Amino acid sequence: MISAFFNCFKIPELRDKIFFTLFLLFIARVGANIPLPGLDPTPLQEFFEAQSKSGGGSLLGLYNMFTGGALLRGAIFALGIMPYISASIVFQLLTAVIPTLARLQQEGEVGRQKLSQYTRYATLIICVVQSILLVLTLQNPANLFGAEFTGTIILVNKGWFLVTSVIFLTSGTLLLMWIGEQITSRGIGNGISILITVGIIADLPAAAALTYQLFTAPVGQTAQLGPAQGILMLLFLFLVIASVVMMTQAVRKIPVQYAKRVVGRKVFGGQSSYLPLKINYSGVMPIIFASAIMMFFMTIFGQLGAAINADWLRDSGAYFQKGEVSYYAIFGLLIFAFSYFWVSVMFKPVQIADDLKKYGGYVPGVRPGEPTARYLDFTMTRLTLAGASFLTLIAILPDGVLFSTGVPYQAAQFFGGTGLLIIVGVLLDFLRQIETYLLQRHYDGFLKKGRIRGRSQGRTRQLVDTVGLEEGKKLWRWLIVMFASGLIAWLLRIYFF
Repeated sequence: MISAFFNCFKIPELRDKIFFTLFLLFIARVGANIPLPGLDPTPLQEFFEAQSKSGGGSLLGLYNMFTGGALLRGAIFALGIMPYISASIVFQLLTAVIPTLARLQQEGEVGRQKLSQYTRYATLIICVVQSILLVLTLQNPANLFGAEFTGTIILVNKGWFLVTSVIFLTSGTLLLMWIGEQITSRGIGNGISILITVGIIADLPAAAALTYQLFTAPVGQTAQLGPAQGILMLLFLFLVIASVVMMTQAVRKIPVQYAKRVVGRKVFGGQSSYLPLKINYSGVMPIIFASAIMMFFMTIFGQLGAAINADWLRDSGAYFQKGEVSYYAIFGLLIFAFSYFWVSVMFKPVQIADDLKKYGGYVPGVRPGEPTARYLDFTMTRLTLAGASFLTLIAILPDGVLFSTGVPYQAAQFFGGTGLLIIVGVLLDFLRQIETYLLQRHYDGFLKKGRIRGRSQGRTRQLVDTVGLEEGKKLWRWLIVMFASGLIAWLLRIYFF
């Protein structure tokens, strides 16, 4: 693994891509720490720090995690890349129901460029709307956070602050969108996903520091957690990460046989292949949608009940509070519902069956055409049940750690949930792309060591399919090395600096 790391910098093209990606990520992190002119984010940070220690973690906290803490810092990148993500999701869903957009997607590169342009226009509109709402909320924070919120955030004229902040926030998101596209085209990995992942990982040092405070206590006092509990938490963290890796990589391989075709004197086809169906086909989207719905109902019931002085509405909002059995029951049902909804919109069994029939492929034991479509739909329905169950378990794990150990929510969120799913998925994709460059230059990769067969005869390296278990083992080693390095650096900083 260490040799593979150094081999990355022996390939000029790969080295340039890595440095280019790191440079753009540095710009993104700098923008996430530059506050808006005329804003003092200290009261907001203190309020949410107290909320997270007492078991908080609302949708605003989830949004702040995606922005890498830029939201609570009042930075120019406070909106993050989420407006672009929202616009992309909207157009992805509209493509499945609007024939005009579906035809554009099927027109090749020209159609995809038009869809990308429409997505950018939608991103601009969403940025303007969200930035206005955010600034108005910062001007009157007690209306959203409650009467317990005290402090002044805006230090200048509110009208001037509204105009300048909308410009800065919108420009910041558009700059992040451009950075993400540049990383995708000229760097390594999916730029948008890497920006989100780096933002999530940026909270890891602060989360580790808060957790460390639970294991230390002044002289004469007892720490909240002991060494045995710390070891169990670490083992549980690695177990969760390994489970997420395996479920992210897990696929059901549907065997596909291609019939032989004779064209002139040549015979084509006749080989066997397989159709991979992911168990977690919908990814992290069901958790995001379910969290947004839960937060929406909690806010509506609370604010509407306070506005019309209706106790029964405020009591109804308690069913959507974390820690209640009703919250997790409704949350789990929403995750299941959105998982099946996403699969029904994105997975096209009829189109897959038609494509197989067109190219002479068929599933052994299943007739081509409509029977194949029904078989694929039946299989994906069963797989979605397993994937939705896994997502529900991962989504509630942070709350279980939070309420059972007293770990702050900022640290508990790394034991599962949206952030961990995104980190694992993006890291695996990042390692695959680097693996491709290493194997092309006859270097051993990170995920699975390649073999050079017949180099003396001038044959190229035989690329083999990497298995999810092998990738999980290699990712485990990377996580252990990164964790140990970060722990050593942190201890040195505490005791010597």
